[in-house]
Amino acid sequence: MNRPSAAHHPSHLIHRNLRHMPPVVGSASGMIVHDRDGKRYLDASGGAAVSSLGHAHPEVLAAMHAQIDRNAYAHTAFFTCEAAEELATRLANDAPGDLDHVYLVSGGSEAMETALKLARQYFVESGEEQRSVFIARRQSYHGNTLGALAIGGNEWRRKPFAPLLIDVPRVAPCFEYHDRAPGQSVEDYTAALLCELEDTIVKTGPARIIGFCAETVVGATAGAVPPTPGYFRGVRSLCDKYGILWIADEVMCGMGRTGTLYAFEQEGVLPDLVVLGKGLGAGYQPIGAVLARTPIIDRLRDGSGVFMHGHTYMGHPVAAAAALAVQQVIRRDNLLGAVTGRGAVLRTQLREALGHHPHVGDIRGRGLLIGVELVRDRDTREPFDPALKLHAALKQQAMACGLMVYPMGGTIDGVRGDHVLLAPPFIASDADLAEITERLTRAVTLALASMR
Repeated sequence: MNRPSAAHHPSHLIHRNLRHMPPVVGSASGMIVHDRDGKRYLDASGGAAVSSLGHAHPEVLAAMHAQIDRNAYAHTAFFTCEAAEELATRLANDAPGDLDHVYLVSGGSEAMETALKLARQYFVESGEEQRSVFIARRQSYHGNTLGALAIGGNEWRRKPFAPLLIDVPRVAPCFEYHDRAPGQSVEDYTAALLCELEDTIVKTGPARIIGFCAETVVGATAGAVPPTPGYFRGVRSLCDKYGILWIADEVMCGMGRTGTLYAFEQEGVLPDLVVLGKGLGAGYQPIGAVLARTPIIDRLRDGSGVFMHGHTYMGHPVAAAAALAVQQVIRRDNLLGAVTGRGAVLRTQLREALGHHPHVGDIRGRGLLIGVELVRDRDTREPFDPALKLHAALKQQAMACGLMVYPMGGTIDGVRGDHVLLAPPFIASDADLAEITERLTRAVTLALASMR
């Protein structure tokens, strides 16, 4: 077989876009990333809502170096390690209620797979092996492994792999901007969503259902969509009524991103399982986690005594040390309060700059997880033609302006709609936020101009 020349394929790495090689990163510090050619980029999205402390935080780097010097790897079939034990204690102590048990993995998708299997085994251990169904929402995202992809409602990601995925009954997302009817009160809209969920539970058969999966604040698929007041209290009530588990996906919105360490704290309710990733380790090492309530773990402990699951790099000492240092810095520097305050500042700046723009339909979110949705018609909320790929043009223009943001298409239904997600590091200053707003406004103007 003739091999293509290096001129046509300069990289042997399989990149996300097989027709385009991204810039090569050179260095990063704080809010700034430099590519190998020296161009400066302001990180307004934390990569993919990951870098909550910015880049090259000295205390996190020191904790990683200290752990490497002591021990870089120990397989959990043979040893535990102090960093993992301390991280689990920190997460459990900071969590409400009896979310006292922590399982450490290497990322959000692994964490969701873990939660699904733990929920299934919980019912198997109680003799309810007929339970095999999860209910989820449309326009959701729960990870890219096959189990997590099956649960998620991101149709663009699911479509090529649909024959490989388990069937999942779906209900409407809590997406007030697009789905609350004119004249319908927020209370009536919320009640209708909960009625649909209950109808789906009854139709599916409660005795067949393992759990309901939902992002507390929807992330990349729909663009920082918060729940309406009372929605998750209603979810908790229905799960209790029908004896099913509630799995809260906080891979993107957790670990302080919305202003509380766990986003569900703002809803005044307690999930049965919580899935974490991204901001848990703030990008310094690959890590994810599942928090479980005590009765779930007690059932396994009193039954088989074994969770039938595991990964080679789970509980990795260096990853745990990095994540522990991240959590310690967030607590010591009172960054949760900073997220709330800086998030309010950024939303105000965005509304002043873009709030009356004819093609900006909505500016939404919580804390430093903010979505800006672009529309062709502000009054009717009609989206742009998906064939235009406005979100891709926006990313290209933002990078040209030296700004890292997280745009996505398919906001409304997996095909139509464009938005951009902002998730800057918690350390962002008011000057940084003003620069983000100015550069994003410029990128939006350039991207829209390219559509004509």
